[in-house]
Amino acid sequence: MIISWQQLEPQTLNNLIESYVLREGTDYGLQEKTLVDKVNEVKLHLINGTAAIFWSELHETIDIKIIK
Repeated sequence: MIISWQQLEPQTLNNLIESYVLREGTDYGLQEKTLVDKVNEVKLHLINGTAAIFWSELHETIDIKIIK
């Protein structure tokens, strides 16, 4: 199920995005970026519709995925 980012409280959204960007293996290219830069980049993807928040009822997990 897709969860609209607008439905989340700002702090909840920020915590979710921080959790996402801090996961090991998340690749942001050759240049290191700050946590703030990474969070802002993901927020822009959510706002632009190039990423979405997915809730898995089966696994009771939430994730952010890039949509091509």
